Amino acid sequence: MTIRTILVDDESLAIQGLKLRLEAHEDVEVVETCSNGREAIRAIKTHKPDLVLLDIQMPGFDGFSVVQGVMEVEPPLFVFVTAYSEHAVRAFDAKAIGYLVKPVEEQRLADVLEHARQRLAEKRQSADAERLREVLNELAPEAMPDLAAEAEAPASNRFEKLINIKDRGQIFRIDVDTIERIEAAGDYMCIYTGDNSFILRETMKDLERRLDPRVFQRVHRSWIVNLNLVRQVRPHTNGECFLMLESGADVKVSRSFRDVVARFVH
Repeated sequence: MTIRTILVDDESLAIQGLKLRLEAHEDVEVVETCSNGREAIRAIKTHKPDLVLLDIQMPGFDGFSVVQGVMEVEPPLFVFVTAYSEHAVRAFDAKAIGYLVKPVEEQRLADVLEHARQRLAEKRQSADAERLREVLNELAPEAMPDLAAEAEAPASNRFEKLINIKDRGQIFRIDVDTIERIEAAGDYMCIYTGDNSFILRETMKDLERRLDPRVFQRVHRSWIVNLNLVRQVRPHTNGECFLMLESGADVKVSRSFRDVVARFVH
């Protein structure tokens, strides 16, 4: 699997340094380099790369503007490159899969590339599955309803019972049933149990696949809750409401997830 990559930085030395470090990774192919945000937007739309290593601070269009500028096409994976670590939170808000602080460390670059490989593999598996469904639908349409029903019926034994979380230099084994709520922060998840909180490097979408949807439901763009630990539903304005959880914490349910609340008010 080749990772087709574009490098974007207004400093030519920074581009050269990244290219030199990427030579150690045989599966990375640099298809274009860009010195400003406008060039980057054009190159992304032309080459449709898998990955973009993108400087944040550039004259004119900065890195965040580049991300916004390609949202109408299927965007690549983005890794922000910055001289200032305080940009990290905003980088994750912009849906980057990671960030690199200049001067870029080889091990940190290797870690980010490995994360990109995992995300691309999942993306390609999903695309392969969709193509297979299309072929089956064309060649054996009578089989599709049964296959769809089987796919939609959640088998409880295929969901996680324990989650291993490396946090603060330790590995914690968390019983999934004790998880009360999960908050998204870019590619990081804040996982709250009754007594503790943990940081897990994973996307909301990936984590949802690991959890039983009959128990863990998305109630907001940034929140998943354990429905078994909901103790009260409090209506709010504009069709929104709050769920009070066993710990006493409140989580807002946005209007787009109101169907989750319906199961509590029969």
